[in-house]
Amino acid sequence: MTRRRTLLGALGASFSLPTLAQFRVEISGVGGTQLPVAIAGFRDEDRSGQSISAIVRADLERSGRFRNIDAPGALDETSAPVIADWRGRGADALLVGSVTRLADGRFDVRYKLWDTVKGTDLGGQSLPVVAGDLRLAAHRIADAVYEKLTGERGVFSTRIAYVTRSANRYSLRVTDADGEGGQVALASPEPIISPAWSPDGRELAYVSFETRKAVVWVQDVASGQRRQIANFRGSNSAPAWSPDGSQLAVTLSRDGGSQLFLMGRDGGNLRRITNTMAIDTEPAFSPDGRTLYFVSDRGGSPQVYRMPVGGGGAERVSFTGNYNISPAISPDGRSMAWVTRQGGSFRLVVADAAGGNAQTITDTTADESPSFAPNGRLIIFATRAGGRDVLMTTTLDGKIKARLLSSGVDVREPVWGPYGR
Repeated sequence: MTRRRTLLGALGASFSLPTLAQFRVEISGVGGTQLPVAIAGFRDEDRSGQSISAIVRADLERSGRFRNIDAPGALDETSAPVIADWRGRGADALLVGSVTRLADGRFDVRYKLWDTVKGTDLGGQSLPVVAGDLRLAAHRIADAVYEKLTGERGVFSTRIAYVTRSANRYSLRVTDADGEGGQVALASPEPIISPAWSPDGRELAYVSFETRKAVVWVQDVASGQRRQIANFRGSNSAPAWSPDGSQLAVTLSRDGGSQLFLMGRDGGNLRRITNTMAIDTEPAFSPDGRTLYFVSDRGGSPQVYRMPVGGGGAERVSFTGNYNISPAISPDGRSMAWVTRQGGSFRLVVADAAGGNAQTITDTTADESPSFAPNGRLIIFATRAGGRDVLMTTTLDGKIKARLLSSGVDVREPVWGPYGR
């Protein structure tokens, strides 16, 4: 049961949601200003069990801001590359490195980055890690390269959470931002929906049907310890954290129809904030914590509205059709993404935070659950392709999309975690 399908049910309309998800990335689209980067195979990386260079390449390419240039030959961080040759190959930057097994069993991952346009050494780093952190080391290198070359912070070492279903077994997984690695946070024979990261990245709120009704839980990601925070009469759903992590907005039907409530992070201090005859659900805080975006059918069809968190009038902000749901707000508060119905298709829309300049950026037909990366440059969402539920990332203009392909499992409900790991 996905959020959209849950909403369809609530508003008047089933669920497909596994384990060991192994992903690969397929890129579609061409960006106009991609920076050409040559990434040589890291010396001895094949002895570590992880292709560090391949992970870095995939990360940078998926960002939509880089284009890979072939980098044949043996190079490492101690090499003195002939910069003019790399310029001749069309590379604006060159990344080289090595992986060395240390006496204590760890691996020392080293790299150096060159600006081949200016002919300057942009520095490097040594990352001693245990075998289980080799992928993380690769993502950290990708972050460093991204920041050196763009001036903006990378998101490759952040995490995502998503729900899978395989053989009627549901799993809430926490993985690297490329969908690989990670852990099963919760496994259940009953549906799990609506995961939401706490602002510090230490906890996940979600809805579990393990007690045969929708109950909101909060779980510590590292320890697995969890607690019920909303188990009222009726349905308890759609948790969203406030930016300071002190409270959550939830949808409760305890008083009849589905309405929005605020509560403390432990479930106390419950306050009702909408009071309508409509269905109000899917709350999302603005980054400054002052505004709450949500979905309501108060105007006759599901639309995105926003209102002051402290109470007051609600303003409609989606106008792309008669069915708009699942609002997500960018980390800088300037952009909003949602899912719109066009004919029989559900597609991803990006607009400014007031709903203006709305652009449909996908051509898939079953998009769900958009979530912004912490640097606001990418959106992860669920959709359906090749007969399966899959995850994709897209740039905000829709020009570069990456499909994270799983090995035979249905993947749903992605949410991008914050910085800090």
